[in-house]
Amino acid sequence: MNADNKATLDEIRQRFDHDVERFSNLETGQAVVTDSVLHMTLVSRAAAAVTPGAKQLLDVGCGAGNYTLKLLQAYPDRAIDCDLLDLSRPMLDRAAQRVAPANHGGKVITIQSDIRAADLGEARYDVIVAAQCLHHLRGDDEWVETFAKLYRALTLGGSLWISDSVAHELPGVTAMIRKDWIDELTRQGGAVHAEKVMAYVDYEDTPRPLRFQLELLKRVGFHAIDVLHANVRFASFGGVK
Repeated sequence: MNADNKATLDEIRQRFDHDVERFSNLETGQAVVTDSVLHMTLVSRAAAAVTPGAKQLLDVGCGAGNYTLKLLQAYPDRAIDCDLLDLSRPMLDRAAQRVAPANHGGKVITIQSDIRAADLGEARYDVIVAAQCLHHLRGDDEWVETFAKLYRALTLGGSLWISDSVAHELPGVTAMIRKDWIDELTRQGGAVHAEKVMAYVDYEDTPRPLRFQLELLKRVGFHAIDVLHANVRFASFGGVK
């Protein structure tokens, strides 16, 4: 996991274990993500529009449950069984505490695991959302295996929605976007805040370009793919099985 001096899975888990409160605000989402609330809103509305009869949901890297809560708002008065998957037990506990009262009697199951190790089964979920977590995948083989696993786990007609950081392919653009993001983070919380965020991003994250991920969705079998929103370093997109 620590190829190229990147963070180990345990190091990532420990940071999230101590960062639950930051991920527990539905109104602000994940503040360090550009357009965080817009991404959540678009993903939830798109899932409901594309898969209106959903009965089973999987939230990969669920954090404190923000995306699941937004998705449930898009399916009003409908019981949906929710599987919440995350590395962090404190995150899972908070997510279950928040989601249970909002899903109209549907089941809530927590799964403490990394997506690469999790057994998702076959044709089990109508909607899968993976928000701000797949950037922890390392080599291309892990990206292919994970996308294929998510595809297999969907029911026919089910949809996968990804909201995540994306890399840029031109070095000059990469440098420009990085500077713009640092400036945005500095406006949010000052230079120390920006330095802290960039330190863990550089140590933990290995995102892939949006083009790479869209092509990978097609490669593993998704027949219809769409981009909901892309702004600077972040994008939301999905596909239908």
